[in-house]
Amino acid sequence: MSRGWEMECVRRIEADVQRSADTHLVPMPWPGFPGITLYLKDESSHPSGSLKHRLARSLFLYALCNGWLREGRPVVEASSGSTAVSEAYFARLLGLPFIAVMPATVSVQKQRAIEFQGGRCHLVADPTQVYAEATRLAREGGGHYMDQFTYAERATDWRGNNNIAESIFSQMAREPHPVPAWLVCSAGTGGTLATLGRFVRYGRHATRVCGGDAEHSVFFDHYLTRDPALTLERGSRIEGIGRPRVEASFLPDVIDAMVKPVDAASFAAMRWLSSRLGRAVGPSTGTNLLAALACAREMRERGVQGAIVTLLCDSGERYRDTCHDLAWCQAQGMHDAALERAVHASLNGGAESPPWRLAGVLSAARSSS
Repeated sequence: MSRGWEMECVRRIEADVQRSADTHLVPMPWPGFPGITLYLKDESSHPSGSLKHRLARSLFLYALCNGWLREGRPVVEASSGSTAVSEAYFARLLGLPFIAVMPATVSVQKQRAIEFQGGRCHLVADPTQVYAEATRLAREGGGHYMDQFTYAERATDWRGNNNIAESIFSQMAREPHPVPAWLVCSAGTGGTLATLGRFVRYGRHATRVCGGDAEHSVFFDHYLTRDPALTLERGSRIEGIGRPRVEASFLPDVIDAMVKPVDAASFAAMRWLSSRLGRAVGPSTGTNLLAALACAREMRERGVQGAIVTLLCDSGERYRDTCHDLAWCQAQGMHDAALERAVHASLNGGAESPPWRLAGVLSAARSSS
């Protein structure tokens, strides 16, 4: 194996970082929550279009520095979409073949985005088999299975090196509340939550970290029970977040609270935020928004002012034919008009009770004081 090739690959990735600006931090005052400001860290502006660009960069550098990648050999990943798009971007940057193993239900737009970056999609009917299939393809092709679900939390330098937490605190420095009361992020691999939780402890910040989970996912129950054997027989309907098994990168001890809305509520929140921003956002951002709403209510009940920062994970353009298509949502049982009104009223700050108390769609746990 050529060390020269590895060194050139690292140089290309670092050069790519230098060509890219940091993502925007967008303030959104909440009329119903005086003294509380919501900030959206807009990760859709990365070159590959999502939060997963940071993860993919870290995974490639980690694999290179561990000697796991080989010139000309394929890189394989099990992914529901956005990670695969971002990894395909970096694989093309390094001249490596890329194969994304994903559930057959992944949106056509995401499949096209992967193919646009030079990757190939390998669809699997059973979402629980994506791991085994990715392992098989990597082994038979003499390549490397990137395995984001195992390595996400350890590939990222949580103390700095331009990770997302460091970026947030740097951008918040001149805001009225430079140290956020809450950082909010939904769980896909759990790697971003791990980075946020570790960074606030390392920096000795009073900030608390809240995780969001999808309806068909084990992360929330694992947070409550710490049972590593939890599994589900179906995958999450929100691409990019929620898992049918406990992943190695999900570290519950660095999280202060978790929120688990039903998917239809996340979709309703996604539509509310899209209308407020004047551009479409993805469904995982809807989950983030509902988790942020729970944090805002917790602050308001205690009479606390401050800032909440959550993530705008990706653009809704990737979901035009699915989540942003009302007929599709209705066919999937993902649209309830009464729930939509309740979610919107709560997000507007006008509802006396949050929608999860009205319809049982949201839970929060272990929120420390």
